[in-house]
Amino acid sequence: MLNYFLKGEKGTRLRFMGMLLSAILVLLSVFTLTHKGLNFGLDFTGGYLTEFTTSQSVELKELQSFIAKNHNGEFELTAQGNSHFQLREAPSASTTSTAANSLDWQSAVTQNDDINAQVLSSAYIGSQVGDELFDQGCLAMFAAMIAVMIYLAVRFEWRLAVGSVVALMHDLILVLGLFSLLQIEFNLTVLASLLAIIGYSLNDSIIVGDRVRELLRVQSNNILSPATIINNAIKSTLTRTLITSGTTLATVASVWLLAGAPLQGFAIALFTGIVVGTFSSICIAATLPELLGLSAKNYEVKVDAHTQTLLDMP
Repeated sequence: MLNYFLKGEKGTRLRFMGMLLSAILVLLSVFTLTHKGLNFGLDFTGGYLTEFTTSQSVELKELQSFIAKNHNGEFELTAQGNSHFQLREAPSASTTSTAANSLDWQSAVTQNDDINAQVLSSAYIGSQVGDELFDQGCLAMFAAMIAVMIYLAVRFEWRLAVGSVVALMHDLILVLGLFSLLQIEFNLTVLASLLAIIGYSLNDSIIVGDRVRELLRVQSNNILSPATIINNAIKSTLTRTLITSGTTLATVASVWLLAGAPLQGFAIALFTGIVVGTFSSICIAATLPELLGLSAKNYEVKVDAHTQTLLDMP
């Protein structure tokens, strides 16, 4: 069914429409990131993180309203289950003030008969530690990007390399844009998932790029147009791509649904990255080189006059 849509001009038109859609989504993601930013977790901002359980099922909104009456600062309450909750407190001007707020609301929820909460753990993360983790995480991602660019520059002709790099940037921007739009907590596990997305997106683009290069090398007589060659390359790798992406998505979806709240951000980022990575390997990594003038001539073997004379001899 998919091979039918990738035939001839129809396939080329779909690829270009997909690239236009990708450009629109990237612009929207950049706009969202600029205006809303990312919802950084305690790993980066610092503050108190408290986990507690209640003796019976309590509505999240009711519990949040009750804690707000006994808390003077900013906080965020999330449900980890029917009776398991996690409260994140933003760092205040002084650690003493934050600690006093924590004791106030903790005493209130543990002494209330309707809630009867039990505190499981409470920890404070300093902002200095968060800044250091953020800097190191960004440095790791930057180093990975540089390594990827060097690898692509050595492996591919520059047009295919540019297509793979642009597809990689597209995937990262769309994942960050989704986290900004939905204000999902951005923590160290999400940052680690971005590094995994870099590897997955690169692998997907290389599979398609390798096939495009192979077909261009055998088209020395230029019978087929570059668009037809790219369509044929995508069709020949489509089954493998869909099977790989499908099995990976099934695993990530299981983590998303069954592993609990601590890994939800990680799973959402990976799930989104795999989907947009598969899409970009077709609509960007394989289509952008065509716009840049990729053709079979780029892979013709150049020989000098003496060698050509020898080749022409009977």
